[in-house]
Amino acid sequence: MDFQETNIKGVWIITPKVFADARGYFMESFRQDAFEKHIGRITFVQDNESRSSYGVLRGLHYQLPPFEQSKLVRVVQGTVWDVAVDIRRNSPTFGKYVAVELSAENKRQLFLPHGMAHGFVVLSETAVFTYKVDNYYAPQAERSIRFNDPAIGIDWPVPADKLILSERDKITPFFKDINF
Repeated sequence: MDFQETNIKGVWIITPKVFADARGYFMESFRQDAFEKHIGRITFVQDNESRSSYGVLRGLHYQLPPFEQSKLVRVVQGTVWDVAVDIRRNSPTFGKYVAVELSAENKRQLFLPHGMAHGFVVLSETAVFTYKVDNYYAPQAERSIRFNDPAIGIDWPVPADKLILSERDKITPFFKDINF
């Protein structure tokens, strides 16, 4: 596995080694010792999966302390554009984002530590998105930031008229209105 830290401290792109032959391929999608060597000790407690169609935008979601979640995300079918926004008040990259294309073909994964808002948009006809988290889902602690907040400036690669959002994601607060 290749671990590459992004310009936001703690956010990593992980590219597995893929062994392919006429039968198909094999890869390790997670390996605890390699993960600990590069990122540190973490205990994942829940795996989640979603299926979405082209233009579905989910996010930017996060959970309040003490229910924050680190996430290890990947795509097992299709392609998404995945985004992490740094919401750690004392971070030098507070309010900045990193984006990466994740697909079944490139098999890349993105690791997001605590203190990140997360979202993605589907670029393929459909996509199956999976992620491991280190804390259980807590609906009372779930929050969101407006996906098109000009203060963050995410340039989503799907035309605005093709985006499909939940009713909740359409009306979430702007970054400047949130007390982190």
